[in-house]
Amino acid sequence: MVRMIIDATDAVFGRLCSFVAKKAIEGQEIIIVNSEHTIITGNKSDIIEKYLRLRKMGGRMSLKGPKYPNVPYMMLKRGIRGMLPDFRKGQGKKAFSRIKCFNGIPEEYKNEKMIKSGKTKPNKFIELKELSQRI
Repeated sequence: MVRMIIDATDAVFGRLCSFVAKKAIEGQEIIIVNSEHTIITGNKSDIIEKYLRLRKMGGRMSLKGPKYPNVPYMMLKRGIRGMLPDFRKGQGKKAFSRIKCFNGIPEEYKNEKMIKSGKTKPNKFIELKELSQRI
């Protein structure tokens, strides 16, 4: 199995998620490091408001969903999950199991070759790290 390590520093959230989902469906194992430095483009207050609304939908003590994470690497994995065909069964489940996300760079991947995904930062953006602290 082919393994791909992606450095998510300054990568746009949606573009990274769609790229990773496509590669996972093709059969590659994907490891994403520095996921807390992924950026979401747009107005900060609008993005924070949207994610606060998403988190309140399920309720604080509700057993029903949707449950939305507030840890950066889990937020990224949830975004990738939304771009897979069906993460509960079949092809989507197999593809989702091939994806691993990490905050920072784990020791076992420090010396390996990584793909840099971020190119230029837009004017208006928020990092997942800052977003997770505010929601």
